Amino acid sequence: MTRRGFLAASVASVGAAAVAQENSTEIEQDISQTIRRNISSFRSLDWRPYFTSLENGAILCDIQSRALHYWSPDAAIYKLYPTSVPLSDDLTRLGRTEVVHKVEGPEWRPTPSMRANNPDWPTYVGPGPDNPLGTHALYLSWQYYRIHGTHDTRKIGRRSSNGCIGLYNEHIAELFGLAAVGTQVLLI
Repeated sequence: MTRRGFLAASVASVGAAAVAQENSTEIEQDISQTIRRNISSFRSLDWRPYFTSLENGAILCDIQSRALHYWSPDAAIYKLYPTSVPLSDDLTRLGRTEVVHKVEGPEWRPTPSMRANNPDWPTYVGPGPDNPLGTHALYLSWQYYRIHGTHDTRKIGRRSSNGCIGLYNEHIAELFGLAAVGTQVLLI
């Protein structure tokens, strides 16, 4: 190949790449208009519209964006985690609550309504890899509601729980270390 031929081929390939990029942008624009993307609402938030203070820290669980926001009491620490959320609106509880208990290696017992809907489920699962609550759990003042980990990482970012907020195990372990009993929680 001659130097002139090499240069011509290089210019042609750059031009083809530009045309391909232009075409892919048009395709992406068409797709983005028809597909609702969750990632656009997964963004940092300020705590002030949701809480009057950060006393005891604050956790905001946004069901729509499937995100959990944590602020430390002095606002020095802010964390944003992807979550799983309840399967349906009737399983979703919204409003204010607080962390009342923290457990590393939680046990799991299905609620009476879970047992009624799934009679073949076990009545008890101890700590370990088969436990639906993962490695850590923050128990809320509402009966049966938790912020907990999961061993099934496919659930994160989806409607997949029976009412709880689920996190990757490494995220709940971090949040477990940050949040205290008394941390205020708001589900919106």
